[in-house]
Amino acid sequence: MAFTIYPAIDLRRGKVVRLSQGKADAETVYSDAPVEVAVAFQAQGARWLHVVNLDGAFGEAGENLAVLKAISDEVGIPIQFGGGLRTMADIDKALAAGASRIVLGTAAVREPELVRQAARQLGGSLAVGIDARGGKVAVSGWTETSDMEAPKLARSMFDVGVSRFIYTDVERDGMETGPDLEGAKPLAEIGWVIASGGVGTLEHVRAAKVAGPQIDGVIIGRALYENRFTLRDALLA
Repeated sequence: MAFTIYPAIDLRRGKVVRLSQGKADAETVYSDAPVEVAVAFQAQGARWLHVVNLDGAFGEAGENLAVLKAISDEVGIPIQFGGGLRTMADIDKALAAGASRIVLGTAAVREPELVRQAARQLGGSLAVGIDARGGKVAVSGWTETSDMEAPKLARSMFDVGVSRFIYTDVERDGMETGPDLEGAKPLAEIGWVIASGGVGTLEHVRAAKVAGPQIDGVIIGRALYENRFTLRDALLA
């Protein structure tokens, strides 16, 4: 399977932002025109977009589904979407707004039956986001840390039909120190893994590409917005 680079569009109150280590009070706003950001990524060669509804992740109401719809209407590439999806109705709304792949996070810990149901309905169009702090799974927009270890959660999700995971080391997210590829490898023994959090250099991208056959993608956010390199550079790395 080809290695895929996912430029990240994190939405907070309709704007494109990045958080450091998932902290709501460590927010940087990069654009108030998310559709333009998405179109620009597509123009640089993106084959997928990774869009996150941070309002939903923090349990807040918001208009980010409308933003997802606006992005979907303007780009011709698939969109991976997550954040605050707690019910099948939420998932159906996201699909209707243009999501091609659904990402469930907190629900994997708190509502495993929802994941089971979603896996039956979506098959390969479902991924589970496994976000870890100190090896333990973080939930609720990373505001809480559970007692469950990341590989154990991955195994339980695989057993209900999930074959793709998005793995993030929370403490690296937005810090540009490199993704936690060693932490991703145990999950890659279970299913396909997209590494996320911490990409800051092209060398980090290259390392992810050769980390293992089941690690088949990486999500990049802050490094693109702060011009450490371009998406085109990353695709060629």
